Amino acid sequence: MSETYEETGKAHRQGPFRPGDLVQLTDTKGRHHTFPLTPGKQFHTHKGYFDHDALIGEPEGTVVHSTGGMDYLALRPLLADYVLSMPRGAAVVYPKDAAQIVAMADVYPGARVLEAGVGSGALTCSLLRAVGDGGRVYSYERREDFAKIAAKNVETFFGAEHPAWTLTVGDLVAALRPDEVDRVVLDMLAPWECVDAVSKVLVPGGVLICYVATTTQLSRTVEAIREHGRFAEPAPFETMFRSWHVEGLAVRPDHRMVGHTGFLVTARRIADGVELPVRRRRPAKAAAELGDAWDGAAPDELPADDAEARQARIARRGDLP
Repeated sequence: MSETYEETGKAHRQGPFRPGDLVQLTDTKGRHHTFPLTPGKQFHTHKGYFDHDALIGEPEGTVVHSTGGMDYLALRPLLADYVLSMPRGAAVVYPKDAAQIVAMADVYPGARVLEAGVGSGALTCSLLRAVGDGGRVYSYERREDFAKIAAKNVETFFGAEHPAWTLTVGDLVAALRPDEVDRVVLDMLAPWECVDAVSKVLVPGGVLICYVATTTQLSRTVEAIREHGRFAEPAPFETMFRSWHVEGLAVRPDHRMVGHTGFLVTARRIADGVELPVRRRRPAKAAAELGDAWDGAAPDELPADDAEARQARIARRGDLP
C-alpha cells in the first residue's frame, strides 16, 4: 500500500511539539518570544530560564515556568505571527495585505503564480501555502542579499525547502522565462515597467495584482494597465485593520491601528486580439467647469480666475481644501 502524501510543512503545524518546531512563548504581559526547539538547549530571559526539553513532546497550549517565576504560554506561531518576527532584509508585506492578495487574486491550490519583489519572503509563504505542493510559485528578486534572507525564512517556516518554489535572482524583465502563469503579483517600486512583460506569460482570464506604497505609484500603475490594452479595467483599493478593546461593558476601538501600509491594484488579462468596449465615465463637475486648465495642477498653479472659481465651489460645498 502506498504511503499517504503529506503537504510540505504540515508536520510542523500539528501534534505535540517536535525538535525543530517553531514555538511562540507569550508571557503574562503579552510579550512574544519565537524560536526553534532544540534538544538540550535552554531559553533565557531576565526572568530566568527553562529547558527546551520541557516543551518537546508536549501539546500546544502548554504553560511552562521559568526559574525566575515567569509563566509562558507555548503555541506554534501562526503565519501572521511568524512574518512579523522573522529576520528581515526588506520590509515585509503585512498579514492584512497578504491575505487580500491571496483572496483578491484568487490564488488557488495548484495555481501557477509569478511573484516579483520577494523582499524577506513574507508574501512568498502565503502564496506557497495557497498553491500547495501541486502548484508553482516563480519568484524574482533583484538583490541577492534579500533573496538569501527570503530563502532562509521560507525554509524555516515550512521546515524544509518547498517543492513548489523557484527563486531567481535578477531583474524580472531580463530573466523572465516564457512559462505560462495563472496569477502575477508585483511588489516593486515601478510595477508599470513590467506590465508588458508579464502580460505575455499571464493566461487570458488570469489576475495581475500590484502592491505599491504611494499615491503617485498608484496613479501611474493604474494608468499603465489601462493604456496597455491587454487588461480589463483595474481596481485599486487599500485595507485598514483596527482591533478593539473589550473589557466587560468597556467596548471601544483601540487607540492604535494598522492603517495605510500600501495600495493594491487588480486587473484581469483579456484574450489576445480582443478590443475592450470603451468604458463610459461621467466626468466630475469640477473637471468639466475647469476644462483643460485643471490638468492635475495644484491650486496655486492654476490661472487666477480658475483658482478663484475652484475656491468658490469648495466654499459652497463646505469641503476642506
